[in-house]
Amino acid sequence: MRPIAITMGDPSGIGGELSLKAWQNLKDSQIPFYCLDNVDRLQNIIDHLNLDTKIQVIRTPNEAKSVFPNALPVFDLPLQTVSIPGQLDSANGQTVLDSISLAVEHTIEGKAAAVVTNPIHKAALYETGFTYPGHTEYLAALGGENKPSIMMLACDSLRVIPVTIHQSLKTAIDGLTTEKIIYTAEIAHKALKNLYDIKEPRLAISGLNPHAGESGKMGHEDEEIIAPAITSLKNKGINAFGPLPADTMFHAEARANYDIAICMYHDQALIPIKTLDFHGGVNVTLGLPFIRTSPDHGTALDIAGKGIANPSSFVNAIKMAYTMAKAQQK
Repeated sequence: MRPIAITMGDPSGIGGELSLKAWQNLKDSQIPFYCLDNVDRLQNIIDHLNLDTKIQVIRTPNEAKSVFPNALPVFDLPLQTVSIPGQLDSANGQTVLDSISLAVEHTIEGKAAAVVTNPIHKAALYETGFTYPGHTEYLAALGGENKPSIMMLACDSLRVIPVTIHQSLKTAIDGLTTEKIIYTAEIAHKALKNLYDIKEPRLAISGLNPHAGESGKMGHEDEEIIAPAITSLKNKGINAFGPLPADTMFHAEARANYDIAICMYHDQALIPIKTLDFHGGVNVTLGLPFIRTSPDHGTALDIAGKGIANPSSFVNAIKMAYTMAKAQQK
């Protein structure tokens, strides 16, 4: 199994601490990874936080597997200025982008199995001329994709996908279409088969309105937009069902009946999973030509350098990337 490529993220955030703690958690596992990062920065974090972590420079991803049991392999990248925890500095923006682009390059070339991204701070990157709306759009461009990618959140007990993402609720509802639901569900179905080795994925489709519209008494979107999408998916041989009342979809007995929940807007999907497993949730980007996962949180500048960052989501992101890569390889 090839190693997993870990990006640096914003050097002023908690990414370095997470990478070092992840190696401590996984050094005895069969999940090798390497960081595209700055060696001096990581060593400074080790010294400042008194972490029991060793690092070793590698020149190619192929060296990572032999190094990993004894030290965290680091593909060294230069910083333009010394990074200070908690203090944004756009001067290092190009190194942040280089870390991402090299991780993608290594993965597409078959030198790495997957990409796990540390959180970036878009505001700092915008000052360097970064023109993409966010992390995911940049990754899609690097992979040559021009179709929208899909955001899936996953933990041990639940997988969710919002059809509409970072929009106001009014904008999300106004922009909800049958075609968007079908597109999202088809990508989810393919991913569950190819990356999670689920032979016959079961897709639970939520309604939009309370009680899934109550037969038109509480809105017509469920009957006019969502139900036709489900019919189309069934006609294509996809096991999709609904629209289901969102308030009864996420208790334990309900979750046992599906492999993923397709929800209509951001909070409808993210509130359940963050309630069930706030620290363990993983962000997975579907629709890219490579595997990409990330922790379900940001740069956490307010706690950077304090040694209190919880690595659970980041460790789970690495584990999930490894599991997905194994299924893809199979």
